[in-house]
Amino acid sequence: MVSSVMTSVQRDRIHFLLLNVGHFLDHLFTLIIATVAVTALKAEWGLSYDQILSYAAPGFFAFGVFSLPAGWLADKWSREGMIAVFFVGIGVASIVTALARSPLELGLALFIVGVFAAIYHPVGLAIVTERWKNTGMRLAVNGVWGNLGVGSAALITGYFIDHGGWRMAFIVPGLVSIAFGLIYAAVFWAAMKPGRAVSAAKSATSTVATTVDYRAMLWRISVIVFVTTAVSSIIFQSTTFALPKVFDERLRGLASTATGLGQLAFLVFAVASIGQLIVGYSLDRIGPRIVFMTVALLQMIFFWAMPGLVDGPALLCALAFMLAAFGQIPINDYMISRMAQGEFRARIYGLRYVVSFSVLAATLPLIKFVYSTWGFDTLFRILALAAAVIFLVVSQLPSRMPELRAISATA
Repeated sequence: MVSSVMTSVQRDRIHFLLLNVGHFLDHLFTLIIATVAVTALKAEWGLSYDQILSYAAPGFFAFGVFSLPAGWLADKWSREGMIAVFFVGIGVASIVTALARSPLELGLALFIVGVFAAIYHPVGLAIVTERWKNTGMRLAVNGVWGNLGVGSAALITGYFIDHGGWRMAFIVPGLVSIAFGLIYAAVFWAAMKPGRAVSAAKSATSTVATTVDYRAMLWRISVIVFVTTAVSSIIFQSTTFALPKVFDERLRGLASTATGLGQLAFLVFAVASIGQLIVGYSLDRIGPRIVFMTVALLQMIFFWAMPGLVDGPALLCALAFMLAAFGQIPINDYMISRMAQGEFRARIYGLRYVVSFSVLAATLPLIKFVYSTWGFDTLFRILALAAAVIFLVVSQLPSRMPELRAISATA
């Protein structure tokens, strides 16, 4: 009996670890191109930074649009099966990207990367929020792994550019992801059988007792979730995608090589991940309203302070606003987990990430336009205004989050 319990505990730990690795790889693959655009492709293909953004945008578009069908398929077929498809599919797509011989081929390959990248968030987060308790902290830990993927994209890509070329930055992580996909499939093969996920979800389904006022509150919170999702996605994409280029322009006194700039970006992203742990701990104890307003206020302050800064002051200010920007990431997922029924959870997360990643794709042309017209100082002022919008919208949240009040369907 003890042995079977220990086996179950160990299985849960392995499952959570692999889901975290998946989040790491998901963000790593989508941001490899950001560092490649800054350093390698300008020299090899003669493309400017804003031209490369045009070829990267379709991948982020796919990242958003395919989130909803990925969530739907996971609810209908198998969530574990979709995670295995994610690992293997995005690994193969990354290797294909390394074979691109022209900007057009690169854009098409990045689109395929985006299709498989779209799987992780609606499916992985549905598993995390339904399988384990302490939702806020679990989401925060999972989010930290994603942030480390963001930071490692600059670090790993910079290293391979200096030691082997930009194509290796796609090939090696691709092979690693395929290997993890095979491990995941081997460990969770039984759980990946067709129909299992549907029956498990349906067995947990219950009838929800609601009132008119309760439904009105859910609608208000849902609007807030999706509005803040859209606006915060502008902030997330602008900071994570543009930061290597910002550092390239403003931190030359601290680093002069692709590897050095990648190390500084990784340092910022890694330290900023602590913000998610603080937020996750706070969400489980005081709820989202105060936490969300606090991180929005911090973003307003430090985005507005960034214009004109270089070297050490710029690095410290970037660390401060990334601490707040990363800290806000698990909040909307936490609110969804408190309201969404298990049977539809992956689809609801899918809809949330359709909004989020569609905005991510649309943000690339914004970065391109603002950068080419006014430079990054104006971009940071725009981000400060976006944070102010989030602050005002979140102020309309109730002080305590409602939960679905379920009653047995057979009662």
